[in-house]
Amino acid sequence: MHDIMPIRRIDHVRFFVSNAKQAAYYYRTLFGFDVVAYSGLETGNRTEASYVLQQNDIRFVLTAPYKQDHPLAQWLVKHGDGVRDIAFEVDDVERAYSEAVRRGAQGAMEPTILKDDDGEVHLAAIHTYGEVLHSFVNRDHYRGTFMPGFKEMFIPGESIGVQEIDHIVGNVELGKMNHWVDFYREIMGFDLLVHFSDDDISTEYSALMSKVVQDGRGKIKLPINEPAEGRRKSQIEEYLEYNAGPGVQHIALQTDDIINTVRHLKARGMQFIYVPQTYYEEVPDRVGAIEEDLRTIAELGILVDRDEEGYLLQTFTKTVQDRPTLFFEIIERHGSRGFGKGNFKALFEAIEREQALRGNL
Repeated sequence: MHDIMPIRRIDHVRFFVSNAKQAAYYYRTLFGFDVVAYSGLETGNRTEASYVLQQNDIRFVLTAPYKQDHPLAQWLVKHGDGVRDIAFEVDDVERAYSEAVRRGAQGAMEPTILKDDDGEVHLAAIHTYGEVLHSFVNRDHYRGTFMPGFKEMFIPGESIGVQEIDHIVGNVELGKMNHWVDFYREIMGFDLLVHFSDDDISTEYSALMSKVVQDGRGKIKLPINEPAEGRRKSQIEEYLEYNAGPGVQHIALQTDDIINTVRHLKARGMQFIYVPQTYYEEVPDRVGAIEEDLRTIAELGILVDRDEEGYLLQTFTKTVQDRPTLFFEIIERHGSRGFGKGNFKALFEAIEREQALRGNL
C-alpha cells in the first residue's frame, strides 16, 4: 500500500446537466437530497448555474450553462447529462496536484485559491478517463456552505437514507482498462483491489472485464470496466456509443436500510432493473441466512450475495436520463466488502433485457 497523496474522502461529484434547476428538483424529489447552496446570475455568475445538494456524506453539484457558446454546452451536446468531476478532499491541494502532474497526470486546472468573507478554498484539477476530471479540494479555512461564489440556500428533501458514496464505476474502451488502472496506481497511489475477467461477467451474448482500484486508506473504490469480445453489443459498448466515449457509468450509494430506501424510491417513481423471481429460488442455498425477509427482498427486486466476510444487498436503477448512460446502485453491506460477484450474471442479463428493449443488443 503506497499512499502517495492522502485523500480524505470524495468531496463532491459534479454533474453537467442541461437544466440545473430541473435536475436539482429531480434529485431532491426522488433521492431526497437537500438543496444547500446556489451559484448563478443572482450571485454574479454570468456563465453557469449550479445547485449543491447534500444527503449525509453525499454531495452532488449540478451545473448548467447559460449560453450555447459555453464549453459546457459543447460537452452536453457530445455526452448528454453526466458526471464531469469526481472531486477529492485532500490535505494539501498544491502537493496533490504537483505530485500527480510530476507522475504523468495531465493538469486541468492549476492550484487556485478562491476567497470570500467566509475564508478560502484551495482547488486544482487533473484529467482522468474520457472527459472526466478529478478535482482536489481543501476547505480547512472556509466557514461557508460550499465554496466562494455560492450562496447558502436551503430547500429540504425527504431523505431516503443513503449515507455515503460506496463506489463510482467508469467505463472505458476495449484495451484501455489496464491503462487507467495503471494511472490510478502510479499517479494517484491507489491499489488494485480485485479483478473480474470476462469469465466472471458474461452472458450468452456479451461480456465485460473489470478491475477495482482503491485509495491507500480504503475509503474510495473506483471500478473500471471495459468491453470483452462477445456475439452482440455489450452494455459497455452501448454506453461508449451513447456517451461518445469513456465516462462514469454508475454511482453506488450506501444505505443502512435498503428495503426502506428502495421502497421510498419506488414510491416516488424511480424505475429499477427487472429481476426474475426465479433468481430468488437459489438464494437460500447460495447465500444462507440473512437478516432481511426474503419475500420482501424478492418483491422489491433486491439482489443478494455473500463472500467470506459477510453479505451484501444491492439493486440498480434504470438510466436516469434519456441516453442509456448513467444509472445508480443502492447497496447495503453486512460485512462484505465485495461487489456482488455472485450477482454479475443476473445483473448483466437484466441490463441486456433493457438493451434489447432499446434495440441495442
